[in-house]
Amino acid sequence: MSSELLINSTPYGCRVALLRDKGLIEFHNEENANQFVVGDIYLGLVKKVVPGLNAAFIDIGYEKDAFLHYLDLGPQVNSLNKFTKLVMGGKNVPINLKGFRTESDINKLGKINQVLSKNQQILVQVVKEPISTKGPRLSCELSLAGRYIVLVPFSNAVSVSKKITSAEERRRLVRLITSIKPDGFGVIIRTVAESKDVAELDKDLRALVNKWTEGAKVLRKAKTRDKVIGEVSRVSSLLRDVLNESYDAIVVDDKAIYEEVKTYIRQIAPDKENILKRYNGKTKIFENYGIEKQLKTLFGRSVSLPYGGYLIIEHTEALHVIDVNSGNKSDAEVDQESTALKVNLEAAKEIARQLQLRDMGGIIVIDFIDMRKPENKRLIYDKLKEYMKDDRSKFSILPLSKFGLMQITRQRVRPEMNIKTLETCPTCNGSGKITPSILIGDQIEKDLEYLIVKQNEEGFSISMHPYLHAFFTKGFISKKIKWLFKYKRWVNIISDSSLAITEYHFYNKIGEQIELS
Repeated sequence: MSSELLINSTPYGCRVALLRDKGLIEFHNEENANQFVVGDIYLGLVKKVVPGLNAAFIDIGYEKDAFLHYLDLGPQVNSLNKFTKLVMGGKNVPINLKGFRTESDINKLGKINQVLSKNQQILVQVVKEPISTKGPRLSCELSLAGRYIVLVPFSNAVSVSKKITSAEERRRLVRLITSIKPDGFGVIIRTVAESKDVAELDKDLRALVNKWTEGAKVLRKAKTRDKVIGEVSRVSSLLRDVLNESYDAIVVDDKAIYEEVKTYIRQIAPDKENILKRYNGKTKIFENYGIEKQLKTLFGRSVSLPYGGYLIIEHTEALHVIDVNSGNKSDAEVDQESTALKVNLEAAKEIARQLQLRDMGGIIVIDFIDMRKPENKRLIYDKLKEYMKDDRSKFSILPLSKFGLMQITRQRVRPEMNIKTLETCPTCNGSGKITPSILIGDQIEKDLEYLIVKQNEEGFSISMHPYLHAFFTKGFISKKIKWLFKYKRWVNIISDSSLAITEYHFYNKIGEQIELS
């Protein structure tokens, strides 16, 4: 099984596509202006304490106050508040926590007003990005994620990922980490740490401790709403979490991002540096690898299954609903039960992919095609769990109910990825009335003649929808060849499926768009 990571630079940030056997399984759109990323640590101000909710609302600079529940304070919140107060007050406090006297744990069944008060400054970490009308969700149980471990200040516990099942390996890792970790810090050992030696674990640990101490230095001069410790970029965090032996290519189309990724890979996995490549193709990177077409087909309301069935995916404020339909496959099997089972198995695989691809979270209800046999219902349940085993978000699946419904809860920490697949007509702008599309070819030829004859433009290219591309390039003597004879110039035509069917753009020889009135 091959895995590829493609990174496309855009004017507003970058788009990241994760492919497995050429199929898109994860897509991220990171914008430069995006703040309040999961993992960021801020100095917040308590704006309101609400005993009825046993929670507080914290100002960290977002347009709506962030939400902090009592259960998210963490047992060592008093130690965190003490540390924050001493550091900001200029007191001589060990920022590496060596010798720092921690406070006693808070009561698990306590009240928020026993810990926090209005206008109090508090160090908080974003655990859920702003979604819909809600502000960020926060926690005071701070953690710094690394390649192999997660560092937890004000704790001394060492725990191991449940996905590491070998008892001997678990004991080995606990023994190693206990011997090298500094006082005042707890450690969570991640799944990828399995079979790693002490040198790699120690390097990761030191980097995280340095990150904490640098953040503590920032805290000394910080003001309310300031970011004290920032999470790495979405690209770097994705590399940190998913990079493993199955990856055979990381392709980047931007020089600055290429250098950033190269530096980060050199830090976390030097042996993987050789799989990093810079893309210099003439067509766009997502177009060349078929990503644009996959985005168009995978993010619609209806998603096709390989052998004729399809899914209908609906989104509401409260939950997500997925309906499985057999489509034209109903005659493919000997009986109704066999048909239902085969379509449901195909649907289970695609649903696991869709949940990860769209980053759907909260409550998901799936209406599978009705089956009578209990063993078939159990098979669907087992298969879906198998297909979702590589999902990095926490999830829980319930068996099929007697109504044929399956319920899933999946952790939601950032807004769901949603891409509009219905195109607004570029001519009518959605009014429903357009210039006859057959005239678009004439319009392109008029613009082409204007650029060549009036402006004497050279070395330019035209980007257009694949249908238009075929219209101008196919045939023994195509329109493109006729232009060569007429103007004595070769015009480069680029196929771009991200454009609407009647949309086209001219670009000069250095790649800048030519504006035509």
